[in-house]
Amino acid sequence: MSKEKATQIRSITAWMLFIAGLLLGGIALLADLLGLDFTPGFGMVQMLQLLLALTSLTLSGFIFLREQRPANAPRSLQADIGVRLAATGLVFCYVSGLSDLIGIGTHVAANEFERPFVGPLQLGGIALGIISILGGMLLYHTSRGFRQSSSMEFLVNGQEETGKKSD
Repeated sequence: MSKEKATQIRSITAWMLFIAGLLLGGIALLADLLGLDFTPGFGMVQMLQLLLALTSLTLSGFIFLREQRPANAPRSLQADIGVRLAATGLVFCYVSGLSDLIGIGTHVAANEFERPFVGPLQLGGIALGIISILGGMLLYHTSRGFRQSSSMEFLVNGQEETGKKSD
């Protein structure tokens, strides 16, 4: 398979994941307006849809970022940390979103609550996970691409990007 064909397949896959993520996220967030809510409030099915949407958007984002890099450029440590940080953010979102279902949430007592529901701690956990994903994407994007060194090299050796020493 030629490089051009592989690039085209990756691009189509990224767009499909992006559109699927937007559709799943839109359906999950707008289920009440669309008449698709099976339970009152934001239920577990909607939470799973939202988490799958977040996963699709994250994967498509990394595929798009990968396409901007040269094909033969080695991945730097900064890029590896970015990928791992985003993956950790996804895991954190899943654990936060499904915490009541797996028994570590605050609304698991059957006698106090009719069913598990999304509370402020879960929303905060999902928000922190999304921030972690965005931070990982930022680290990946700013890592060495066409350059010989990282764009954050000035942090290590105290030099500005123009090569001058900072005082």
